[in-house]
Amino acid sequence: MENKFKAFVSRYVDEKTVVKSIEIKDFSELPQNDTLIKVEYSALNYKDTLSANGHRGITRNYPHTPGIDAAGEIIETGSSKFKAGDKVLVTGYDLGMNTSGGFAEYIRVPADWIVPLPADVTTREAMIYGTAGFTAATAILEFQEHGITPNSGKVLITGATGGVGTLAVAMLAKLGYQVVASTGKLELTDYLKQIGASEVIHRKEIYDTTSKPLLAKKWIAALDNVGGNTLSSILRSTFDYGIVCNCGMVESTDLNTNIFPFILRGIRLVGIASAETPMPKRLQIWNKIFGEYRLKNYSFLIKEVTLEELSQEIEIMSKGLQVGKVIVKIA
Repeated sequence: MENKFKAFVSRYVDEKTVVKSIEIKDFSELPQNDTLIKVEYSALNYKDTLSANGHRGITRNYPHTPGIDAAGEIIETGSSKFKAGDKVLVTGYDLGMNTSGGFAEYIRVPADWIVPLPADVTTREAMIYGTAGFTAATAILEFQEHGITPNSGKVLITGATGGVGTLAVAMLAKLGYQVVASTGKLELTDYLKQIGASEVIHRKEIYDTTSKPLLAKKWIAALDNVGGNTLSSILRSTFDYGIVCNCGMVESTDLNTNIFPFILRGIRLVGIASAETPMPKRLQIWNKIFGEYRLKNYSFLIKEVTLEELSQEIEIMSKGLQVGKVIVKIA
């Protein structure tokens, strides 16, 4: 096996300027973890764009290879849990943050981060879900465990054209839920209905600037990718004993609300933090994704690119123009 491999690298050329390029790296530059994986597919997430653009709140040290998702084949391992040739995936933990990530032909990670792939799931399909699908599925499981069924009422998804939103809409629709997709891109209404939305609304229809402690009830559950006043408005417009999950902050990291949705309507607010999900729960969610939540037709959800095309996709996502899920073919 050659000791050189190709990787996407971000590096500072001065205090303010980050450049992105494809570089040839040596295996000695990988972290000294116990399992070496040859990456076949990765996926692009918003956190990857932050890391690739030099956000030191995500990645402390540069040069760096982002990529919080990876799926491929184990080449060597010191763990008794796996063997060479096993097809596996890794999402979250520190991958792509301060550990060299999936935008490379090889990663070296702790075996405790690794999820085995079922025999009928390819590495490509695994990355069609990736962290985005895992996040969406975590919220869906929260809905189900809270007792929300397809007959309970409407389920709202904000940021519906992004990776998490798209997969959430598609998976919920597959399960029979009545999905309301919120977006600022109403020109994509047909696309959202194609993937399963029963209703598409402009994000302005959610956003309430009044000081009303409660609003008219509209949905029984929501997955919010936006944060800020949008999340506050959702909490105030959810039916009694509903549930609202949040996993994003593209509008704002602030949340200004009041206690009435909680003490008068019994609303439950749940944060979705996928990166550090404990392995038993992680395996439960991946089993749901590859079982009950598994999509039959996902070709229209995805865009497949190469490492060489990745910089362009990072710019698109950074500007909020991404539609659907971007997967990266590595090998």
